[in-house]
Amino acid sequence: MHGQITIRLNNELEERLTFLAHHLNRKRSEIVRLALERFAREESSAIEVTPFDNVKHLLGTAATGIADLGESHQKHLKSRFRRNA
Repeated sequence: MHGQITIRLNNELEERLTFLAHHLNRKRSEIVRLALERFAREESSAIEVTPFDNVKHLLGTAATGIADLGESHQKHLKSRFRRNA
């Protein structure tokens, strides 16, 4: 196990959890873990991933050696296209 969490349950939820654990012959913690896994899987599939989400870990990782690239990117692109034309 990697982590531990403490949760507070109202009486009704605690009774239902205990009932399930008894009838399924599983530990209460196992049932909570299974429920959380199902919830995370279902919610994760509902979240729309954008193209930005796919590349955001790359932002700021490349060094160009051009100090003002962010401010003067148009100027640098134009000069780059002129050289390659």
